[in-house]
Amino acid sequence: MPTGAGSRPTFPALGIGMDSCVIPLRHGGLSLVQTTDFFYPLVEDPYMMGRIACANVLSDLYAMGITECDNMLMLLSVSQSMSEEEREKVTPLMVKGFRDAAEEGGTAVTGGQTVVNPWIIIGGVATVVCQPNEFIMPDSAVVGDVLVLTKPLGTQVAVNAHQWLDNPERWNKVKMVVSREEVELAYQEAMFNMATLNRTAAGLMHTFNAHAATDITGFGILGHSQNLAKQQRNEVSFVIHNLPIIAKMAAVSKASGRFGLLQGTSAETSGGLLICLPREQAARFCSEIKSSKYGEGHQAWIVGIVEKGNRTARIIDKPRVIEVLPRGATAAALAPESSNASSEPSS
Repeated sequence: MPTGAGSRPTFPALGIGMDSCVIPLRHGGLSLVQTTDFFYPLVEDPYMMGRIACANVLSDLYAMGITECDNMLMLLSVSQSMSEEEREKVTPLMVKGFRDAAEEGGTAVTGGQTVVNPWIIIGGVATVVCQPNEFIMPDSAVVGDVLVLTKPLGTQVAVNAHQWLDNPERWNKVKMVVSREEVELAYQEAMFNMATLNRTAAGLMHTFNAHAATDITGFGILGHSQNLAKQQRNEVSFVIHNLPIIAKMAAVSKASGRFGLLQGTSAETSGGLLICLPREQAARFCSEIKSSKYGEGHQAWIVGIVEKGNRTARIIDKPRVIEVLPRGATAAALAPESSNASSEPSS
């Protein structure tokens, strides 16, 4: 862009508030894109926990449409309450899971920091240097765009319900709406989804001309939708009509009186990308991401629309719940309304 004498050229920049920071560099139109994240274990398998932690860190780059990561650091805290034997068994598995997911993402872990702490913590830092055409700034949604989500909701509910199997007081509150087998299946599905990289979706954001995106994590789908809406240059608002949810987890959320899954406030871990796509591209995006050429397990649903508004987001009063059947379940268990297909929201 033309600039006054002595001033630096202006390139897109993004600071605190969205998924990654985008910092224009001094060198020839390049930008540094960086993110960090860490959390406490939420699944029983240390290897899978490592994979989930890495997928969660990388997801912030993928939300910018970035598919390549130049470097990762790992942040690891080992609990002082663990025995030496536990540390020697658990820690290498968490590290291996993190490294394997990084390798799947085409990057490598080159360093980090390990400490002893009251709690186990795992996370990391992801860094990439990009040219402008390699990332999509999350600010260009227009009226008529469609919102697409690439992973089902309900990970926190599934993980908690699995813990409640050994807690009679909690289990008694939900056992009328879900079986132990259904909870086990939901937990496995949640674990699989959390460990799945959003890299394929990030690449398809370019193919199908995405206008903005974010990933769904700790603030739930409503919180992250609101955050994304605030970033928009145009006067738009997001309206969510459909909620794809891991099967039975909506009922568990309601029966337990916790989470707020149907209100969109239930936290997710390593959730899907919420992408603003041109209406004519959205169904094609949903179809393409399920193609076998990208491997197993990728899904997508049309969940809402972009309309004229004041940069807010909301879920309609009675959203349509799409029950997403866990991959380990049998087809006979499908409820009549269950569907893995994309569905066009009514306005």
